[in-house]
Order: sequence, then structure tokens, then C-alpha cells
Amino acid sequence: MPIFAYRCQECSHQFEMLVHGSTIPQCPECQADRLEKQLTGFAVGGTGSGMNIVDPGSCGSCGDPRGPGACSMN
Repeated sequence: MPIFAYRCQECSHQFEMLVHGSTIPQCPECQADRLEKQLTGFAVGGTGSGMNIVDPGSCGSCGDPRGPGACSMN
């Protein structure tokens, strides 16, 4: 049972909710179901269908695994 963070598109209330299976979440303030999922710390690096933040990876010039600016080509 994942916890999701939402922002209501009707009243702008932000909240977190534990979502069970096919449950359609509603805003606890106005009961609207027009919600926008928010990025949370738990979503980072997850394997689900949610949004993930991408690691910038290696240097774009030479492929140095230490990252951008670490090689002698800069």
C-alpha cells in the first residue's frame, strides 16, 4: 500500500494519502477527485510507475564515471 502525495486542483490543498488497490483518492478538504500527484522523497529512485529523478551520470565528454568536470578534458 503506497503512500502518495497530492495537490488538489480544486482547492490547492496538499496532502498525503495511503492508497489501497484501485481506490480513487479524494481531497480531504473539498472531496474533489481532480488531484495532481506530487514528487516526494520516497518517489526518488523507485521502481514503480511514478516519476523518478535521473542521476546525471558520467562525464559527457569522456565518460569519466566521477561525473561532469572530473576529467582532464575540461
